This record gives sequence, C-alpha cells and structure tokens, in this order.
Amino acid sequence: MESILLAIAAGGVGLVAAALLAMRVLKQSQGNDEVRAIGELIQEGSSAFLRKEYSILAVFVVIIFVVLALFIDYNILDNAKIETLSDGGAMTSQGPWTAIAYLFGAIGSALAGFIGMSIAVRGNTRTATAAQTGLNKALQVAFSTGAVMGLTVVGIGIVGVSVLWLVFENPNVIAGFGFGASSIALFARVGGGIYTKAADVGADLVGKVEAGLDEDDPRNPAVIADNVGDNVGDVAGMGADLFESYVGSIIATISLAFFTVTTTNVTAIPFDVNASRAILPLVIAGVGIVSSILGMFLVRTGDNADMGKLLWTLRYGIFGAGILSLIGTAAYINMNDSLEFDLFWVVVTGIVVGQVIGTSTEWFTSYEGLTIFGKEFNPVRWIAQQSETGHPSTIIAGLSVGLYSTVIPAIAIVVGIFVANELAGLYGIGLAAVGMLSTLGITLATDAYGPVADNAGGIAEQAHLDPEVRERTDALDALGNTTAATGKGFAIGSAVLTALALLVAYAFATGITELDLLNPKVLMGTIIGGLLPFLFSGLTMQAVGTAAGAMIEEVRRQFREIPGLREGAEGVKPDAARAVAISTEGSLKAMVVPGLIAIIAPIAIGALMGAAALGGMLAGSIVSGFLLAIFMANAGGAWDNAKKYVELGNFGGKGSDTHAAAVTGDTVGDPFKDTSGPAINILLKLMAIVSLIFGPLFI
Repeated sequence: MESILLAIAAGGVGLVAAALLAMRVLKQSQGNDEVRAIGELIQEGSSAFLRKEYSILAVFVVIIFVVLALFIDYNILDNAKIETLSDGGAMTSQGPWTAIAYLFGAIGSALAGFIGMSIAVRGNTRTATAAQTGLNKALQVAFSTGAVMGLTVVGIGIVGVSVLWLVFENPNVIAGFGFGASSIALFARVGGGIYTKAADVGADLVGKVEAGLDEDDPRNPAVIADNVGDNVGDVAGMGADLFESYVGSIIATISLAFFTVTTTNVTAIPFDVNASRAILPLVIAGVGIVSSILGMFLVRTGDNADMGKLLWTLRYGIFGAGILSLIGTAAYINMNDSLEFDLFWVVVTGIVVGQVIGTSTEWFTSYEGLTIFGKEFNPVRWIAQQSETGHPSTIIAGLSVGLYSTVIPAIAIVVGIFVANELAGLYGIGLAAVGMLSTLGITLATDAYGPVADNAGGIAEQAHLDPEVRERTDALDALGNTTAATGKGFAIGSAVLTALALLVAYAFATGITELDLLNPKVLMGTIIGGLLPFLFSGLTMQAVGTAAGAMIEEVRRQFREIPGLREGAEGVKPDAARAVAISTEGSLKAMVVPGLIAIIAPIAIGALMGAAALGGMLAGSIVSGFLLAIFMANAGGAWDNAKKYVELGNFGGKGSDTHAAAVTGDTVGDPFKDTSGPAINILLKLMAIVSLIFGPLFI
C-alpha cells in the first residue's frame, strides 16, 4: 500500500507543479492591445469548439456507461480458461464499477485536454510578447505552457489508475478507466485534427499560393481558424491522446502481472505472489513524474541558438529526466525483495527503444543535417531541393522519406519486444511500454509547446510586431514540428507495445493460447484488422479534404466580395468567425464515423466470427497500423519543415515556384501528421481494450 500511496503523492506533486507553472505563465505580459485582441479571438473560437465537441461526446459516454453497467457484468479471470486464484480478493464481477471507472476515464481524458488548451490559448500571446525580449525568454514561456499539459496528463492519469487499484485491486475496473480514456481520445484527436488541418490547408492554398500572402497574414480569413485549430487539435486532442497512451500502458501491464501463458493454457498467478509486479508500473510512473519536473530545469538556451542548439536544449531535459527515472527505478527494484532486477533492464529497454524512435524521427523531420564520413545527409533538405522541379517531385520525395523512415522504428520495436520478453516474458512487453512513457511529463511538454510557438508566430504577424519577433517564433515553431513528430513517434511506439500487451490480456480473457493463421477465420480476421487502419485513415483524410474545400471556397468568397480585403485597405477585416464556424461544423460531423469504427468493428467481428478471429483482427491492425502511423507522421513532418527550410531563403525562398511546390507538400502532409497518423495509435489501443472488455461474450 505504501508504494501506491507514493505513486498517488507523485501524481499530486505533478499537478501542483502544473498549477505553479500555469501561474508563472499567467504572470507574463500579454502584450499590447492588438496582441490581446487577437488572442481573445483564438481563445473564444477554441472554447466554442471544445464546448460543442464535449456536448456531443457526453451523449456517447452516457450510452456506453449504461451498456457497461447493465450488460457487461463478468470477471476476466472467471471467463478465461485458467486456474482459479488462490486468493482473489476483490477480483470478482464488477460490471457497475467498471462503468463508473469508464466514466472517470472519459472525464480524465477530457479534463486533461481542456486544461492543456486553456493554458495554451493564454500562453500564445505571452510567448509572442516574450519573443520581443529574446529567444530564450520566448522558449521559457512556451515550454512552461507545454509543461502544464505534460504534468496535468501524467498527474491525472496516475492518480486515477492508482486510486482505482487501491480501492478495487481489480483488472476489470481499471480496464474500464482505460476504455473511457481511449474513447474520448479518439474522438478528440480526430475531431480536433480535422478542424486544424481543414483551416491550415485552406489558409495555405488560398493565402500563400493564390493570393501570395505571407503565412498568418491578417487579411486571410482562415488565419484565426488555423490558430484555433492548433489549440483544439495539437493541444486538446494531443493531450487526450497521450493521456490515453499513458494510462493504457499502465493498465495493460497491471493486468499482465497476474498471468503466465503457454501454448496449452493460460494460468493465473496468486494475487499475493504478484502484487508487487502489479504495483511496479505505478511506481515507475511516479518516479518518472518527479524526474520530469527536475529535467525541466535543464531546458534553456541562448538568444542566437540555431536549430541544432535548440534541439539539444530540449534533449538535455529529456535525457536528464530519463537518467533520473532509471536511477529511481533501480533503487526501488533493488530494495524490493519480491522483484527480480531483470525488470530494471526491461524498463531500460523501453526507454532506449523510445529514444531510438525519437532520434530517428528527429533526423527524418529536422532540417539539421547528419554528417557521415564528411558528407551531410538530410531528408528534409532533399525534399526542399526536389521542390525545385515542381509539385510532383515534392510529393514523391515526401512519400519516399516517409516510407523508408519506418525501418529504424520497426527494427527498434522488434528488438525491444525480443529483449523484454527474454527478460520478463509477456509482462515485460507491457513494462517496456511503461518505461518508454515514464518521462511523458517532459516529453509531452516538448511536444505541446510547439502549437504555442506556432500561435505566437501567427499573433506576431497579425499584430505587426517587429520581423525579428517572427524570426524567433519561427525558430521555435520549426523546432516544435520536430519535437511534435518525436512525440508522435513515442506515442506510436508505445501504442504497439501497449496494444500487444492488451492483446495478450484479451487472450487471457477468452482463453486463447495461440492464433493459427491456417485457420480461415483467424486469417480473415487478420486481413480485416490490417485493412482497418487504412479505412480509418482514408475516412479522416477525406474529411479533411472536404472541410478544407469548404474553407477554400469561403476564403475565396471573402477576397472576392469584401472590398479592399485582399489589398489590405485600412479598417477592412476578414470575417474570421465564419471561417471558424465552417471548420467547427465540418470537423464535428466528420469525426463520428471514424470514431465508431474502433468500437463497432471488434464487437462485430467477435459476434460474427468468434474470439479467435477477433484476436487475428487485433494482430493485423497492430502490424499495419504501426507502420502506417510512422509513415504518415514522419512524411508530414518532413514536408512541413522542407517548406520552412525554403522559407528561410533556400532554393529561391518565399514566393518562388519552389516555395509553391513546398507549400503543396506541406498541405498534403498536414492531415498525414496531425489527423490520420497520430489517431491510428489510439485506434489500435481502443480496439484492443474494447475487445478485452467484450471478448468473453464471444467465447
């Protein structure tokens, strides 16, 4: 019990630190009246979207709550073909409690996104104002804003799971918490992603390419909608996404602590024997929170820093937090006689795999080159160079980079699974995912600060601040694109390990000991599972295209019908509210069908084809979803920074044909990296956890 209380205390420390950082951000100057006015428009649009989105999701949550409370009343352990626990304790049928845990998980996910967005829409104006002083000051404000999101996510997550485990000691109940977190995360990520990319694509294609305006030019009606999108998609949606990843890895590992599996049977381990293994992921997460807070003190830079120095500024914080987390984990395992020290090396494996994926992602999405034997290699600069020969060359180059960028993450995951399994069996796979996300407090901070810097640049442009201010925010924004891609790499990598762990837990729940691909039903399920991430991505990409088309027509209409708008006549302003309304309406309608797929597909396959076919579906979705998500996230990030590299004055600079081609690549990459790609990892885990909860019904 003492260990769980320490985990809860660590979560409390994280939430207190988040509150202190929020107060620190709010004490900064908001800037002049024009900066404040623009910030208020963004704040109003973001809040309006989130209110509408959450009102829709509330209906969905109530329906699922009723279904769980009335119809799902079983114990995973009782339904599996396993030996009975010697002392089950509270591990009995808990349908209504699972429903309540589901509700808490949904609220926690929504709350994490809401808090992150609330501080982001206030930190953007303060970052723009701080950039007037210097680059380091702007970095500190933007990073502190992102850190509020990071610490809020891990604080709420660990407190929620720890309290539920402390009260019930029941895998069924905490699985409900994960289900709630996953369902909200998917809708929030998809809805916010469609919103932000519809506005972004519309603003870029009409504003930059057709009208020849600079990015975030105040004459462009879609600019405010684009700025709102950064907050509802890249902050609120991402916060819900990473909350789900964080609690999902912990929940899966706790469930695996009580089972062993062979080719002939699944065996439950007595509760009192493996209680320490169940608590270990909570302790590791708690140590990670404290380590993340300490690592944040290392994040600072000089005012003349280039991209390389900025990257290392954040790396110092992330690496420092990782080292501290490992020291704390080693000390705890060494002091606990019931835990073998090999579990420490499993955690090391998870962190190393995460760092390999993150570093690989950095290289594929940053325009800082890698020098090998005196020759510099850089995929982003190569894409920018290819843009000199036109739009098709840009698209081909970006697709190429995205496709071969999957190699290193795939090999890293394979090696990680092998090592973790050798050291601690299937339990080790889940524990490696916990290790990978143990310092999420700081890695998410480096991710969430990016949209704040992006917003700050837009505000600086619209408020006509000195060009030097925009240069500083653009440097932070370019870094933000890379750190965001790195964050997505961590999320996707951990999603694979967590989904595998949940697949194993599903096998326990249904008594499946192996998946025979020579069984036609299993093979059919595997193919369907491989299809689902592509169908899901196609629907979300189509939704962005449809919503972007409506935005493009609206921007063209305003340029055409509002006298003096395109010319920048004094006193003439665009109808930003109309653009915001178009993105809101389009995204909220379009998020429903892709979100429902993740819930309906597992239930339908299980009901029609059986538990083994559903296991095959989960396996197929993990393989195709992992590679597709990495491809889309990296290709999108590379296209985005290739455009920024051209805008720095390379290969003709802004306004050139090369720039127009690079903008096209960026607009294609936007829904890749911010809508479809990052949502796939939620799709994988949500389908797995739905299967875990409903699976025993299909035996």
